[in-house]
Amino acid sequence: MSFSSDLKEELSKINNLNKKEEIKYELIGYLISKNASITKNSIRYATESEYNINRFSKLLKNLEINHNIEYDGKSFIIIFKIKECIKEIEIKNAEIIINNISNANENEKRALIRGTFLGAGSINNPEKTYHLEINLSNKNNLDFLLEILNNMNIKCKKLEQDKKYAIYLKEGEEISELIALLGASRSVLKFEDIRIQREMRGKVNRIVNCQTANLNKTINASVEQIDAIRKLQINNKFNKLEENLKEIALLRLEYPDMSLIELGKKLKNPLGKSGVNYRLKKLIQIAEEL
Repeated sequence: MSFSSDLKEELSKINNLNKKEEIKYELIGYLISKNASITKNSIRYATESEYNINRFSKLLKNLEINHNIEYDGKSFIIIFKIKECIKEIEIKNAEIIINNISNANENEKRALIRGTFLGAGSINNPEKTYHLEINLSNKNNLDFLLEILNNMNIKCKKLEQDKKYAIYLKEGEEISELIALLGASRSVLKFEDIRIQREMRGKVNRIVNCQTANLNKTINASVEQIDAIRKLQINNKFNKLEENLKEIALLRLEYPDMSLIELGKKLKNPLGKSGVNYRLKKLIQIAEEL
């Protein structure tokens, strides 16, 4: 299964069904998600996940809400009458709106967020890219969820485009914090393990790229220096050079891949990097003047 499916399976098995208030808020989360809608006098929720539909059904049973489960060959569908819905949900213009939950405590808000993710959330394979998204049914519900998450120090971004309303995260650390907030401890550990491995690979790649760039820079400079020295030899100007320039020139010809620091150590009177660089640039300057 995908990481997203594994996460939803873990969340669907959270053992808190004896806590009426928490499961009520989890149900609210489901109902404000994109996959819940109004059909005549009923509320309809559809999902392709068997774990998800089982969790949703258990929430309704524990709240004593009569419902039917159907299957249309692709999706599981739960339908129940609007009149049986909880008082915290209101129907306006055929849209599901949260009425008032100002007295909700932190655990109840966590349950609501968990419900929205189970209802219409997804997360990409973290081995490839970081992206977690929760789709909401309308702008009111989007702004409501965003405010709750911000108050819990989860700084999400929102998307409002072509009647799509969603919050999303693209930073690994923030996604990890949200998964932990949802209550999926096993998935947090798995996500963090993947994140650490990705960061280590990234560091190794950066080091290799940096070393490769430095090596290419050294090689290119060495080629230019050797070309200048050969030019001086061909034009019989080499023997007319000062002894210190001859010395560094012969060393460069003998050790074309050596760094400036290493070349400086091989001189009779050792020099630092800047001293060696000055002499080699002087050779190039003389060659260019020919």
